[in-house]
Amino acid sequence: MTALGGFHHVKLPVSDIHKSLEWYRRVLGLEVAIEFVEDGALRGAALRDAGQSLMLALREEPERAAALSGFDPVALGVPTLHALHAWSDRLEALGVGHSEIAEGSVGWLISGITDPDGIEIRLYTFQERP
Repeated sequence: MTALGGFHHVKLPVSDIHKSLEWYRRVLGLEVAIEFVEDGALRGAALRDAGQSLMLALREEPERAAALSGFDPVALGVPTLHALHAWSDRLEALGVGHSEIAEGSVGWLISGITDPDGIEIRLYTFQERP
């Protein structure tokens, strides 16, 4: 069997593509890589991080976004606990609500970060606890 090499992208539904793009850019520092225009209107976008190691796609689907409100479908990887503290500081500076850093099943995490549709994004370290 041929091995898989990781995720190509994760796609999330959103109710308002423009509002969500602003949030994901401002809060997570992602930049638009691809825009999906249909019938002259922006309906989706793919965003990348600065290191181009992550692609997150957003698709305007209001009913599906409402159904995911309160759910945490994505945990984004952070390399170290030190980097997670820097994310906590960034979220504080932006006034974005989030949990305290907590021990996870493998490393540490920040939960409670919610996008404009109430979909929770978690930040989770790759670094294991000692």
